[in-house]
Amino acid sequence: MRVLYFAWVREQIGMSEESVDPPEAVCTVADLAEWLKDRTPGHATALRDLTRLRAAVDQQFVPLDSTLGNAKEVAIFPPVTGG
Repeated sequence: MRVLYFAWVREQIGMSEESVDPPEAVCTVADLAEWLKDRTPGHATALRDLTRLRAAVDQQFVPLDSTLGNAKEVAIFPPVTGG
């Protein structure tokens, strides 16, 4: 699975994307974020407060409790606004 990071999430983690192979116990976007926290101190910092994050699975905006299924790509980013 490819995980993409944007804005301050990317800055704190120190990369814009990575390929991961989460264990079967990782079923939701929130599970994935929790699992990713252990990768580096930057991941732990960026993902510590899930209420400050939004996600997209295979380019569709989803709530963090959404199941991953056979997702090929997950994007994690701060809330966005339009104007």
